Amino acid sequence: MFPLSKQVQIASDITNRGAARLAGIEAPKFEDNETTFSQLIDRIHQTISHLNTLKSEQIDGSEEREITLQMRDNTLSFQGMPYLFYFVLPNLYFHVTTAYDILRHCGVELGKGDFLGQA
Repeated sequence: MFPLSKQVQIASDITNRGAARLAGIEAPKFEDNETTFSQLIDRIHQTISHLNTLKSEQIDGSEEREITLQMRDNTLSFQGMPYLFYFVLPNLYFHVTTAYDILRHCGVELGKGDFLGQA
């Protein structure tokens, strides 16, 4: 399993890249060099800031946009909606859940409300 920092980095990347691909723009690139909680929190804030720059008009209509991902050994192709539902969201939830589990394992008092956020 990757360490906490890598889980946060991957969750950030999948979010930034997923939204950017759906919007048809270039995703921001981060160096993946965070080593402290403060740096990881800053990265999360940068990810949220990037998402806040996107306008609904950029995403609307991307349900059928062709999205192609070059993986190590093969190429994956999706239309926009399946890309979001079957690639981006499952990967995001996996890495966020794993980060949550690492924190819990290390004694951080977190509960379901912390995972789900404030209503």
